[in-house]
Amino acid sequence: MSTLEEHIDISVPLHTAWECLHRTETYPRFVDGVREARTEGELTHLDVDAGGRSQGLDIRITDRDQDNLITWRTTSGPELAGTFSLLLIDGEHTRLQVRFEYEPGTVTEAFGGPKGFAQAAAIERGVRSDLQQFKELVEAER
Repeated sequence: MSTLEEHIDISVPLHTAWECLHRTETYPRFVDGVREARTEGELTHLDVDAGGRSQGLDIRITDRDQDNLITWRTTSGPELAGTFSLLLIDGEHTRLQVRFEYEPGTVTEAFGGPKGFAQAAAIERGVRSDLQQFKELVEAER
């Protein structure tokens, strides 16, 4: 299993970032490749376009409000998992840390695209881009 960790500092209070992460319908606005996101019972369903392929993914999301931590894991499609962790910097600034876990071969099979180092670099660029888009979204909505 490969793991990628990234973070970004956001100029909003922690509770504002936390609320945005919980609005499933906003995922297409900051997660590249997600066309639609909706809650279906205890799962979140994502319609995703990645590597020229369309696919539906079901994700189980668990949050621990006291720890400002959201964990997620796919229940259908490729095996993917991760966490979003919010850390208080001060009253007006928050750090969003992301941890993304994936099996490189599974990602290639499910979505196509490069292999090896090129795949890791592409995933890293994608996560960084998603973080930047989240920052812009949540700061603009403030």
